[in-house]
Amino acid sequence: MTLLVDAFVLGSTVLALVLAPRLLVQPAVRVRPAARRSMSPFGALAVVTGLFYVNQVLFTVYVLRVHRGDPSFIARYLPTGWFELATGQPALRWIAAAFPGAPELLAPSVLRVQAFLELPFVLLAFATVLRWLDVELYRRIARSALLPLASVSYTVVFCLVEWDLRNPYTVDDLVVRGVSAVLTPCFLAWLAARDGGASRRTPGSVPGLLVFIGSLGALGALVLVVYDTALLYNLGRLGERLPIVVAAGGALVGLRWVASRLREATVPGPTLAFAWHALRYWLALFFLPALAVRYGVMFGTPQLAAASGLLLILAALVLAWRGAAVVAWRLGVAVLAAAAVAGVVGWATPAPYYEVTLLLAMTAFLVTGVVVGGLVDARVTASGP
Repeated sequence: MTLLVDAFVLGSTVLALVLAPRLLVQPAVRVRPAARRSMSPFGALAVVTGLFYVNQVLFTVYVLRVHRGDPSFIARYLPTGWFELATGQPALRWIAAAFPGAPELLAPSVLRVQAFLELPFVLLAFATVLRWLDVELYRRIARSALLPLASVSYTVVFCLVEWDLRNPYTVDDLVVRGVSAVLTPCFLAWLAARDGGASRRTPGSVPGLLVFIGSLGALGALVLVVYDTALLYNLGRLGERLPIVVAAGGALVGLRWVASRLREATVPGPTLAFAWHALRYWLALFFLPALAVRYGVMFGTPQLAAASGLLLILAALVLAWRGAAVVAWRLGVAVLAAAAVAGVVGWATPAPYYEVTLLLAMTAFLVTGVVVGGLVDARVTASGP
């Protein structure tokens, strides 16, 4: 198991380093104006998220009606931290009592629906972030080999984890994931092909980059809540997670409203231009190996996963250096300040999931780097070179 996950960490990282830089130097994608407004990946992500929670309700009905509220029939096969159900909620008990027909027909709500939806959930979340930063980058990746390769890489890693946690539903889940691996990239490519909007991108300014980073952090928080409450069948935790949902959701709505009204910076400073290019390259490079690196921490060799992630960051920085004429000392000041703040945030954040600490530390790093970089650019511009 460990060797297979490590192989996909290495393979997907190498493929990303070969394919992504070439993709970013290709000519712009020509698109025809859409006859009507098409759905964005964020809209599709919202639909998939809604389906997750519908399935949670149906699963609760199934457990209440068929297993008398006891999920141990499946929980005993999986690690602790799963199946904290909301079977005591009056509304769910009323739905279960009123559910017509044979509740045994809800058996596919056990793992198999999640197995189909997890790949589109992950890919649509990544596509949403790509589109927020640069619509053109989103279109390029959606029409490139990176999309089907990512679908294969993500699915194989999901299947390896499924097999490591095998249970009576594992074979069904593997088949379902295989079907999703074929349909999901086709759907995402279709969405991107119908995206006839202007090739808008996040402005390379302090406000523009901060709005993007804030949006990324808010979406990341919501994704983690969905994983914790829906993908792990912990609907009973949703109540205590609601403050996070309200705060992150409200922040995301406000930030995207601000983003729609920002204008491109006429001449961004060199440090901010570097930051924008680095984000663009990092997202393109990380798209393919993202899931392998993430699961490599838990099911592979953590040191290898960390080294692959650092290599991708280094590659993004080198490529961005070529695209932005930034003075080394300016960049050094911004990076050192950002690393110091991120280190403090990571150290001071006790969290049951390492993803929470990583999200907060990454957000702190990016925010600090952009603010300090913007201040350095402004100071140098005011005082002269």
